[in-house]
Amino acid sequence: MKRRDQTARLLTAWIRGFRRANPRHPSPEAPPRPSTDGPPLPGQPSAPPSDAPILASPGIEDVRNTAPEGDETDDLIRLVAAEGFGFAELRDGQLDAMRAILQGRDTLCVLPTGGGKSAVYQLPALLLTGPTVVVSPLIALQRDQVRGLSERLTTLLGPATSTTAPAEAAVAANSDVGQAARQAAFDAVRQGRTEFLFLAPEQLARDDVRAALRQARPSLFVVDEAHCIASWGHDFRPDYLRLGQAIEDLGRPAVVALTATAAPPVRREIRERLRMRDVAEVVRGFDRPEISLSVLMFTSEEGKRTALIERIAGETKPALVYAATRRATEELAAELAELGLSAHPYHAGLRAARRREVEADFMADRCDVVVATTAFGMGIDKPNVRTVIHAEVADSLDAYYQEIGRAGRDGQPAVACLFYRSEDLGLRRFFASGRVDETTLRRVATLLCHAGEPVTPRALADEAGVREAALTRFVDLLTSADVLTVHEDGRLEIRPDSTGDAGTVASAADPAEATRRALAVAEARVEIERSRVEMMRGYAETRDCRRSFLLAYFGEPSSGPCGNCDMCRAGLPDQRRPADSRVAASDDSDATDPSADAARGGPTDADADADADADAEGEGEGEETADPTAEAPFPAGAAVRHVAWGHGQVVRVEDDRITVLFDGVGYRTLSVTTVRERHLLTRADQHPTPADSTP
Repeated sequence: MKRRDQTARLLTAWIRGFRRANPRHPSPEAPPRPSTDGPPLPGQPSAPPSDAPILASPGIEDVRNTAPEGDETDDLIRLVAAEGFGFAELRDGQLDAMRAILQGRDTLCVLPTGGGKSAVYQLPALLLTGPTVVVSPLIALQRDQVRGLSERLTTLLGPATSTTAPAEAAVAANSDVGQAARQAAFDAVRQGRTEFLFLAPEQLARDDVRAALRQARPSLFVVDEAHCIASWGHDFRPDYLRLGQAIEDLGRPAVVALTATAAPPVRREIRERLRMRDVAEVVRGFDRPEISLSVLMFTSEEGKRTALIERIAGETKPALVYAATRRATEELAAELAELGLSAHPYHAGLRAARRREVEADFMADRCDVVVATTAFGMGIDKPNVRTVIHAEVADSLDAYYQEIGRAGRDGQPAVACLFYRSEDLGLRRFFASGRVDETTLRRVATLLCHAGEPVTPRALADEAGVREAALTRFVDLLTSADVLTVHEDGRLEIRPDSTGDAGTVASAADPAEATRRALAVAEARVEIERSRVEMMRGYAETRDCRRSFLLAYFGEPSSGPCGNCDMCRAGLPDQRRPADSRVAASDDSDATDPSADAARGGPTDADADADADADAEGEGEGEETADPTAEAPFPAGAAVRHVAWGHGQVVRVEDDRITVLFDGVGYRTLSVTTVRERHLLTRADQHPTPADSTP
């Protein structure tokens, strides 16, 4: 028997015995990691190059090359990858993330769609004692993951013995499986007969679910599609906001957050919401060069609709088409069916059985086109989608990138096309401007201020006459406004001695004051969401390389025009300015390193109040731009401070204009000439804050 085969069999036996003997004990330390200078073992991939893209936000460790190549931990990871999962090699970023997880660190991993995010937690889970809880947003995604794990790992985890029930690699406990199956899933976790338990975030709001999981003593808590914390948590699914507390309730297992799309502010919110500690952040591969990017612009809805149907019919199949409303998906699918195409609508209003039928047909290539709202396909690994078309703009570039990333997962050429009318932005702005029920917020604040002692969320919800899930949003606003404390046991208490906006002591025990501060937080969030919609407009209307625009938004460098978008094919980026006028990103940025030739057309604050800071935008037209050979005053990645908008970070530089992501108001595009002349913006990392500066 070959030595590798012997090792693999010993490893399999060890994993089975180790897990059965230690089903609920605390996780052991990661295997020792002595340094070795020898070459990698045969068949092992080499370490990623030292300049491989990996980005870290301030205070977040860059985990690239933190362990010597060929050490025992890496050897074990690669062996389990090969023998347990059938992976000939690991993809870029996977090894760094797996190593951090085995070291017991909280890990935020951003890998491209189809880049192997699931394996990042699945493989280390087999080497840690205790089950793995996976929070997954969609039942279809849970079902897909359970099926894949069961097919791969049942043999490795071992069959039933005379004293044990059969081992199950993964189980789901959701509304789709029935009460008996859910109970069986929790029993399997408590008894150590399964490794992976998949849940929806709403289930963790239940006391009995958290109690059952505490008994199982999980070693990992995984949040899949973690960008949903930011995109859904505030309004659509507020239970995402409770995950940080749920993690504490379960004994604080190591946290793993996974996503394919997360700009720097989204990554920061993920870390904060999940209360992540000692975070290892791995960010790789936003660029998908195999996807051809284009935008078609229209002035009339009728012309756009005709061209949309013709384009869908003519593109290579299978295809995904995204529409903003359920009605639009139904109408588009019907029109395509009239042309002889196999086309199905897909949205949350369909019966669960019908949605499963559409999913199965799509995965088996039995339908040409699925016309869907944004939830379809999240995490479903269908490698051969050739075309993704958006009938309307997405609500943000984060969502748009996630959706077009479902094309070309097999690495073959694919198409992503946006059909755009500026009027379509109105619907997205409406969605982004969700208002808080001020009457209910004031009622909740009043009850908290008059409670006299900490109260439970359930008691507060009953007294306020709201559902406990709906209460979560109000609690989140009050907590973010620094007027409410959430104790470790989940009870809520007002903070009467908090500090007001102007630095003066103001009593948050006054319901009116508590409500005012919470509403200010809500309005700031609306402003940020509006700015994200405007960034979507900037992408649609840019005359520069679209890929560079996307990469800059996500904080990833590019080497210039991509040659595979409509703007590059038309030669527009090179016509607009000479190559040497591009401003390179700062080498010393430890958070982001956006593309120097990022796109034009970002948002401006046309609706801002008529104060001095608004004058910074749209001015400087016709003025001389800075010498392109001079050092950029505000390089990409630089921390800055605006006299009115506060702290932010430069995310894009182009000629005389910069785009800054401000903590309080979102994305703003500024004229460098104007902000320098009026002393509106300073480098926070080089100069004292300009507290006394005036426009």
